[in-house]
Amino acid sequence: FFSLFFKMSFDALNEPLVIVVTILAGLVVALMFGPLRKTRVNQQIKLDEPKVVDVLNLADIEDEKICLCRCWRSKKFPYCDGSHNEYNKSCGDNVGPVVINK
Repeated sequence: FFSLFFKMSFDALNEPLVIVVTILAGLVVALMFGPLRKTRVNQQIKLDEPKVVDVLNLADIEDEKICLCRCWRSKKFPYCDGSHNEYNKSCGDNVGPVVINK
Protein backbone atom coordinates (compact mmCIF):
# COMPACT_ATOMS: atom_id res chain seq x y z
CA PHE A 1 0.00 0.00 0.00
CA PHE A 2 2.68 2.50 1.01
CA SER A 3 4.78 1.80 -2.07
CA LEU A 4 1.77 2.66 -4.25
CA PHE A 5 1.25 5.89 -2.32
CA PHE A 6 4.87 7.00 -2.72
CA LYS A 7 4.82 6.25 -6.47
CA MET A 8 1.94 8.69 -6.95
CA SER A 9 2.85 12.03 -8.39
CA PHE A 10 2.19 15.25 -6.51
CA ASP A 11 -0.46 16.07 -9.10
CA ALA A 12 -2.44 13.01 -8.00
CA LEU A 13 -2.62 14.39 -4.46
CA ASN A 14 -4.77 17.23 -5.79
CA GLU A 15 -7.46 14.79 -6.91
CA PRO A 16 -10.79 15.45 -5.17
CA LEU A 17 -11.17 11.82 -4.06
CA VAL A 18 -7.80 11.85 -2.29
CA ILE A 19 -8.69 15.11 -0.55
CA VAL A 20 -12.12 13.83 0.56
CA VAL A 21 -10.71 10.53 1.85
CA THR A 22 -8.00 12.37 3.79
CA ILE A 23 -10.54 14.71 5.40
CA LEU A 24 -12.86 11.82 6.30
CA ALA A 25 -10.00 9.84 7.83
CA GLY A 26 -9.04 12.85 9.94
CA LEU A 27 -12.60 13.30 11.14
CA VAL A 28 -12.87 9.63 12.12
CA VAL A 29 -9.65 9.84 14.14
CA ALA A 30 -10.77 13.10 15.80
CA LEU A 31 -14.13 11.64 16.80
CA MET A 32 -12.61 8.45 18.17
CA PHE A 33 -9.74 9.99 20.13
CA GLY A 34 -10.27 13.73 20.30
CA PRO A 35 -11.98 16.11 22.71
CA LEU A 36 -15.29 15.71 20.88
CA ARG A 37 -15.71 12.28 22.45
CA LYS A 38 -18.31 12.40 25.23
CA THR A 39 -17.31 10.82 28.53
CA ARG A 40 -18.71 11.12 32.02
CA VAL A 41 -16.83 13.13 34.63
CA ASN A 42 -18.64 11.30 37.42
CA GLN A 43 -17.77 7.61 37.13
CA GLN A 44 -18.97 6.27 40.51
CA ILE A 45 -21.06 8.57 42.73
CA LYS A 46 -24.87 8.28 42.88
CA LEU A 47 -25.08 7.26 39.22
CA ASP A 48 -28.74 6.27 39.59
CA GLU A 49 -29.76 9.85 40.46
CA PRO A 50 -30.50 12.46 37.75
CA LYS A 51 -28.33 15.06 39.53
CA VAL A 52 -25.87 14.77 42.41
CA VAL A 53 -26.63 17.41 45.05
CA ASP A 54 -25.18 17.51 48.56
CA VAL A 55 -26.22 20.19 51.05
CA LEU A 56 -23.81 21.22 53.82
CA ASN A 57 -24.83 23.68 56.52
CA LEU A 58 -22.01 25.84 57.85
CA ALA A 59 -23.47 25.57 61.36
CA ASP A 60 -22.96 21.79 61.23
CA ILE A 61 -19.28 22.00 60.30
CA GLU A 62 -17.13 21.31 63.35
CA ASP A 63 -13.64 21.59 61.84
CA GLU A 64 -11.81 24.85 61.11
CA LYS A 65 -11.78 23.98 57.42
CA ILE A 66 -13.28 21.43 55.08
CA CYS A 67 -12.11 20.22 51.68
CA LEU A 68 -14.72 19.37 49.09
CA CYS A 69 -14.04 17.01 46.19
CA ARG A 70 -14.07 18.36 42.63
CA CYS A 71 -12.59 15.34 40.82
CA TRP A 72 -15.51 12.96 41.53
CA ARG A 73 -13.14 10.18 42.61
CA SER A 74 -13.20 10.59 46.40
CA LYS A 75 -14.38 7.60 48.44
CA LYS A 76 -15.66 10.15 51.02
CA PHE A 77 -17.59 12.30 48.50
CA PRO A 78 -18.54 15.16 48.84
CA TYR A 79 -15.42 15.48 51.00
CA CYS A 80 -11.95 15.26 49.44
CA ASP A 81 -9.79 12.25 50.31
CA GLY A 82 -6.85 13.17 48.05
CA SER A 83 -7.90 10.91 45.15
CA HIS A 84 -7.23 13.79 42.77
CA ASN A 85 -3.46 13.38 43.29
CA GLU A 86 -3.35 9.96 41.61
CA TYR A 87 -5.82 11.10 38.95
CA ASN A 88 -3.71 14.18 38.13
CA LYS A 89 -0.56 12.06 37.78
CA SER A 90 -2.30 9.60 35.45
CA CYS A 91 -3.75 12.14 33.02
CA GLY A 92 -1.83 15.39 33.52
CA ASP A 93 -4.84 17.29 34.91
CA ASN A 94 -4.53 19.82 37.73
CA VAL A 95 -7.83 19.43 39.60
CA GLY A 96 -7.90 19.92 43.36
CA PRO A 97 -10.43 20.38 46.16
CA VAL A 98 -12.50 23.36 47.20
CA VAL A 99 -11.18 24.44 50.62
CA ILE A 100 -13.61 26.28 52.90
CA ASN A 101 -12.21 27.96 56.02
CA LYS A 102 -14.43 28.97 58.94
